[in-house]
Amino acid sequence: MDNNLFVYNTINRKKEKFEPLNPPFVGIYVCGPTVYGDPHLGHARPAITFDVLFRYLQYLKYKVRYVRNITDVGHLENDADSGEDKIAKKARLEQLEPMEIVQYYTDRYHKFMDMLNVKKPSIEPRASAHIIEQMKLIEDIEKNGFAYESNGSVYFDVEKYSKKYHYGKLSGRVLDDLYTNTRELDGQNEKKNSFDFALWKKALPEHIMRWQSKWSDGFPGWHLECSAMSTKYLGDVFDIHGGGLDLIFPHHECEIAQSVAANGKETVRYWMHNNMITINGQKMGKSLGNFITLEQLFTGEHKILEKAYSPMAIRFFILQAHYRSTLDFSNDALIAAEKGLQRLFEAYNNINKIIVSEKSTVNINQLFDKCSEALNDDLNTPIVISNLFEAVKIINSAISGTEYFVQQNFTEIKNLFETFAFNILGLKQEASANNFETLNSVIELLLNERQIAKSRKDFETSDRIRNKLTEQGIEIKDKKDGFEWKIKSI
Repeated sequence: MDNNLFVYNTINRKKEKFEPLNPPFVGIYVCGPTVYGDPHLGHARPAITFDVLFRYLQYLKYKVRYVRNITDVGHLENDADSGEDKIAKKARLEQLEPMEIVQYYTDRYHKFMDMLNVKKPSIEPRASAHIIEQMKLIEDIEKNGFAYESNGSVYFDVEKYSKKYHYGKLSGRVLDDLYTNTRELDGQNEKKNSFDFALWKKALPEHIMRWQSKWSDGFPGWHLECSAMSTKYLGDVFDIHGGGLDLIFPHHECEIAQSVAANGKETVRYWMHNNMITINGQKMGKSLGNFITLEQLFTGEHKILEKAYSPMAIRFFILQAHYRSTLDFSNDALIAAEKGLQRLFEAYNNINKIIVSEKSTVNINQLFDKCSEALNDDLNTPIVISNLFEAVKIINSAISGTEYFVQQNFTEIKNLFETFAFNILGLKQEASANNFETLNSVIELLLNERQIAKSRKDFETSDRIRNKLTEQGIEIKDKKDGFEWKIKSI
């Protein structure tokens, strides 16, 4: 197996040659979503980043076990050990069972990942299905002296751990800084230090999701689930752990501490983190009014969007930046990505317009090698895309008669697109039914025809148009000066 893949290992802060523990097997664990709300633009980047890694490792003939979890319990509203469980809060507000919330938003997440052409992981464990494993991990940490019980809750003793091991090696945090910068939270005086984090929390009377343990009726801390589930499915030591840059501290730092405290060794060999998405230079957030769900992107139903964008335009936009770079979202950037993707597909679809020549003036294999080199250089997808656009220029030149193809070149250039654009980058040509811009135009046309029918008092035609659109999931609201419409939730 010829492997020249280098990845940036966050914990060592440098690119390293990827050498799996037990080739040809590779184990990957990626932090998945907390399913208490609709998937948003921020969910798309890690999903697509590690989808490309998954696809490329499979292309390199590795046997990959890709584990991506679902957080459905223990993810609290404020810090890792305070506040209200987000799913329980949503369930209380909507008068539903917590697992109804979990199922609904998990289904939504899967639907949108399918639209983005993100491959399903090998295993997708849920936190609530691994409570026993999490309890066992707490017991091991407690047995080794790095946890303490307080009023029915169990906390990780960061100070004691730091006397033997290095807490902060992933994030670069220094314990002395934590003493001065970690704020005290209401109800946290049962902890030895404010920066100690919960392994198990005693449930308040109103807390819905709870399990019986030797410590109390309660629930596990947020950080614990990934430590328990990753080692259950990938072993005590595995190859790659991935997630967003925002998870480095405290989540991944605490994962390392838990694993070392329980087993005396680190479980992860390569830590990989994708950077954040900003919107017009600002961090995405509900309070800033720039928080965009994937559904809003695909339908155009958001005040900062000029139009709807297809799932492949979003995927292509994300891949145009290196996964470790900040990616700034704007309408202009999306429109440029959309046009670029269209050029790519048009060139591929025009390959058969090239006339076969007796001589060749092109070197497609050189482009193939450059794409491979780019992926081996820490998944440099922007360079892959730039080489694909070099192929676009060659195709267009061959059609115009300034470059010449022999029969073998047709096979080579189709292989280039199918290998890198379709199989590894995961791009696909979308059917016209998914062209949301065209769909919006058609709906507007029909509704204008309905307005004309109403003005003629042709209520039979008006009602028929409304009923047919309603059947197709279009919500219509008549107003004094016209109408409003929207597509029902996808």
